[in-house]
Amino acid sequence: MPSSLPSVEGNQREGAEVRYEECANMDERDTQAREDGRSAVAGQDAGSPASDQIEQSVDTAQDVAAVKKRLFVERTRIEQLGRIRQLVFGSLDGLLVPLGVVSAVAGGTGNTQAVIVAGIAEAFAGALSMGAGEFISGRSEAQVQQSEIEKERQEIARDPEFEKAEMRALLENEGMNSEDAAQVTETFARYPDSYHKTMVEKELGLQMDPQTVKTPEALTMSASYLVGSFFPLIAYFFLPVHQALVVSILLTILALIIVGVIKGRLANLNLFRSSLEVVVVGTASALGGYLLGVVIPRLFGF
Repeated sequence: MPSSLPSVEGNQREGAEVRYEECANMDERDTQAREDGRSAVAGQDAGSPASDQIEQSVDTAQDVAAVKKRLFVERTRIEQLGRIRQLVFGSLDGLLVPLGVVSAVAGGTGNTQAVIVAGIAEAFAGALSMGAGEFISGRSEAQVQQSEIEKERQEIARDPEFEKAEMRALLENEGMNSEDAAQVTETFARYPDSYHKTMVEKELGLQMDPQTVKTPEALTMSASYLVGSFFPLIAYFFLPVHQALVVSILLTILALIIVGVIKGRLANLNLFRSSLEVVVVGTASALGGYLLGVVIPRLFGF
């Protein structure tokens, strides 16, 4: 009896060790299964519709940001190109008005000093006057536009149904059928800022935010006028009056051609036609100024 006790105890110890090993193996298998499950879920998430939707949303947000940035860049570019008016206007005046003045003084007096004094005085006075005129006139125009824009906002608030009817009529006039025009109008009406902006642009033909400070435009006008006035005047510093008159006219024609080329390039026009247009108009204006400067004083006995 006692001899059987050690074997029983040994068997019990062996059974406990086996069960311990089995439990350890089960724990390892569970751990591996959990890790495999996480990997599978992660792989499933990466290719799942939800994951694709998130990536698509990120791409869409980036595209929207890029489009907005491009819109502002385009707007700035168009605003800068819009200064071609001040560039051409200032250059033509800066070429033709001083040419008329110095040519008239040269033809009337034959005095080089008088021509130079008159040309310099006219150049600076004209540049300041043109710049100030552009600033004040542009500011006045913008202020009037702001007043009209505010009136349109008040009309939308005071009589919304009438304004909706106007919007539908405007859209139909652009080729939209009545049902779509009504639907688009109702959609716009839910967004007051977009609705007001669209009404201002379509009904009034104005931009929503007119600039009341026209400093860049005024500076462009003044600078182009001052640069232009250099061409008809410079010859009188180096040549006698009668020779300088011919050179002054030739230099002015050359400058007119340059202005025409610049205008043609910015507006994507035919360069020859653009230059010819500027030269013809400029020459006619200069010739008229010269004749008036010579003939009219003689009519009064001067």
